[in-house]
Amino acid sequence: MTSTQNPGRMFFLNLPVADLERSKAFFAGLGFGFDPNFTDETAACMLVGEQASVMLLTHEKFAHFSRLPMGNARTHALALYCFSVGSREEVDSVTKAALAAGATEADGLEDYGFMCSRSFFDLDGHGWQVMWMDPAAAQAGPEELMEQTAGA
Repeated sequence: MTSTQNPGRMFFLNLPVADLERSKAFFAGLGFGFDPNFTDETAACMLVGEQASVMLLTHEKFAHFSRLPMGNARTHALALYCFSVGSREEVDSVTKAALAAGATEADGLEDYGFMCSRSFFDLDGHGWQVMWMDPAAAQAGPEELMEQTAGA
């Protein structure tokens, strides 16, 4: 299935947070904005991309939607969330902002030449990865870029 088969789809990730206002301030400090039309005292719609949002939900609101017991992000890997930035330098600056705001670093710099990333755990223990990929690798695929750079 190609991305052109469902161009109108939007993606919403629901994420439980212990303190909604604190989480909003944390992610605003990383450069994310919020849609006020879908933000109230129980939820905040964090804008990630044109068709992607993260719904930060209070534990009560999340429980209403999930209908299953919440796992503990501090003791179990529930999921890992990755977002891209525009440069290698921004990988560092966003990660440093997260750490300054109370996050815990998960991994140091992972550098593959055509892409690099750093990871951290947010205020609720959710794992995040900040990554940059060379636009040529994103267009051609990493294997082709590695072959081109190896032959150069």
